[in-house]
Amino acid sequence: MDLMDSKKKWMLGLLPLLLLAVVVVGLFMGIDKIIQRPDIPLEEITFDRVWLEKDHIKAQVTNTGTDPVKIAQVTVNGAIWNADIQPDPELSRLEEAQINIPYHWVEGEPYEITLVTETGAKFSGEVAAATEAPKPNASSFGLFALIGVLVGVIPVLLGLIWKPFVARLQGKGYTFILAVTAGLLLFLGVDSLEAALELAFELPEAYQGIGLLLLAGLGSFLILNGINEYAQTREQLGRKWSPRLTVAYLIAFGIGLHNLGEGLAIGAAFTLGEVAMGAFLIMGFTLHNITEGLAIVAPIAREQISSVRLLRHLFLLGLLGGSPAVLGTWIGGFLYSQIWSLVFLGIGAGAIFQVVVEVMKLARSEREETLFSLHGAAGLLTGILVMLVTAVFVSA
Repeated sequence: MDLMDSKKKWMLGLLPLLLLAVVVVGLFMGIDKIIQRPDIPLEEITFDRVWLEKDHIKAQVTNTGTDPVKIAQVTVNGAIWNADIQPDPELSRLEEAQINIPYHWVEGEPYEITLVTETGAKFSGEVAAATEAPKPNASSFGLFALIGVLVGVIPVLLGLIWKPFVARLQGKGYTFILAVTAGLLLFLGVDSLEAALELAFELPEAYQGIGLLLLAGLGSFLILNGINEYAQTREQLGRKWSPRLTVAYLIAFGIGLHNLGEGLAIGAAFTLGEVAMGAFLIMGFTLHNITEGLAIVAPIAREQISSVRLLRHLFLLGLLGGSPAVLGTWIGGFLYSQIWSLVFLGIGAGAIFQVVVEVMKLARSEREETLFSLHGAAGLLTGILVMLVTAVFVSA
């Protein structure tokens, strides 16, 4: 009897979905008969990436319109040019194509690539200042890795040296530092969210940028929250694991995702020919990131851990917070994609906001007060101010 009731319950639950599927299929099959659509194709081609190789201009494009589209002509700076389009000049919805244009470009010159469809619609992409894109070889991988180490790993590891100073703080001084940590993280979270929203609004509607951002940000927030709950359960069961150590690793993970986004920006700048911008970003991010080590080390500054374990944890925390910048420069330099950039930034923003919540909980458990007490609020504003001042050197 219980089995029959269970089957009925599931059938009743699935019935509305099945009826909805029938309605949707019926609409798609008969929509043209119900609504007479004007015989005008809704075409849209998005340039995902434009880059230069020796005597070649290359582009990757996607049909982000609702109708199929056929590329009939390619122009460079207004002049019609022969081009090889793979796999086919005719693209169905969301289909991608690689365009290879034999062209003797000149270093530093701007170039505009325009695609003309069979209906005469035009879609353009550009290179602001021509320079050869880095090739995926040992030399360029090593160079980008070095940039990532300079931008991410070294500043974070240097910031961890603040541990002895923070360990000696007591009472209001330690709460102030925790509040500074929350301020640093809050700034990073808002910064990631702002960059992600900018990308979301730039993406074609077909990619549902805001939806992607919501999924990535909320997903990372909830997953990290679940990880933290699991760590607390382990502590309650008597396992040798500190909740403060969990918070430190969560902070390092969130910062690492943010640094991955910074690496993406640097790699993409070099790929798109904006070398001066790339060099400026390296200097700015390096200065900006040295405060991140303080945010990572603050929760565990007064933990009673053996010297060997402490050094191991500090090393792992530094790598977790800094090394994603290396991965980011590789992705940005060789495989830059606005969609993946949006996803990574969204994940980073969600992770950082979750960690801010944990730091606030930690501050309250430390002195039974919130970060909104007088010295807590002062620390929170100080952290934001420090990040604001160092962000002046970053022009992203």
